Amino acid sequence: MKAFKKLCLAAMAAVIAVPALAADYKDEYKVSTVVPAPFPWGIAADHWVALVKERTNGRINMKTYPGAQLVAGEQTKEFTALRRGSIDMAVSSTINWSPQIVELNVFALPFLMPDYKAIDALTGGPVGKKIFDIVRSKGVEPLAWAENGFREVTNSKHAIRKPADLAGMKMRVVGSPLFNDIFTALGANPAQMSWADAKPALTTGAVDGQENPLTIFSIAKMHLVGQKYVTLWGYVADPLIFGVSHKVWNTFTKEDQAIVRQAAIEAGAVGIAAARKGLTAEDDALIKQVEGLGVEVTRLSDAERQAFVAATRAVYQEWTGKIGADLVKMAEESVAKR
Repeated sequence: MKAFKKLCLAAMAAVIAVPALAADYKDEYKVSTVVPAPFPWGIAADHWVALVKERTNGRINMKTYPGAQLVAGEQTKEFTALRRGSIDMAVSSTINWSPQIVELNVFALPFLMPDYKAIDALTGGPVGKKIFDIVRSKGVEPLAWAENGFREVTNSKHAIRKPADLAGMKMRVVGSPLFNDIFTALGANPAQMSWADAKPALTTGAVDGQENPLTIFSIAKMHLVGQKYVTLWGYVADPLIFGVSHKVWNTFTKEDQAIVRQAAIEAGAVGIAAARKGLTAEDDALIKQVEGLGVEVTRLSDAERQAFVAATRAVYQEWTGKIGADLVKMAEESVAKR
């Protein structure tokens, strides 16, 4: 009889325990992004959502909300919302989180990363680990890296081949003080605005140009809003981070945490491949596609690029102090060893 009673109690405990594991799971987890598929950013986010749903048998149901709509289009407020738990998850640019995490500006130091190997050396090395530790300490669990790509400069006036070509030009930049400082140093008049406001401003001529990865230029058809000149200068790159609010992360079982993390790693690899497609020495199909739209694409010589490096060096040095000299040194060493 005692054995039977123990068996019954154990069975009851098992029945109670199973639902308890998912008792705090939501019907839907909102994932914030800035742009949807077919942009590489949106591709990475959608792939993450699909993998998690499949591998958890629908226990974790995620949905992407592009256009930073969960923060009314104010993309630089995304991290604060994520940390507070008003957003569940995000695939976000390091630029957009940099107002709250100053160390993320390391990726936006002008001309720090000359190629894709340099990006990989940072995100996959000690700098990436340090950044993840910082993000985690602020209430968000970082899972993996993706990529928006190298940011190139475009405009409606003329080809940009030297710093003087930017003099007086009205340029839309992201809402980061570092970007404002870079374009000010180059003699331009930067105007900070969200991506949602950028295309209307370009259409009306309120601004002359902007800076963004070439994938954004192509998919968003920027040539139709007067952007007839592109300069490939690769002055900064734009890594993306998969993040989950700790208010959500801590409700997942260890097994589900592992599933969500691994799915993010795999989705990040897909997004990185999409961000680089057609933009390498081996495959420049996207560059040729943009030229086929009647856009003049300028490729800088090493000497021409160095003129931009020199013109922004004071900004680089000033922001090294803000970011942290040790972290910047770590980044420079990682790039040098790539």
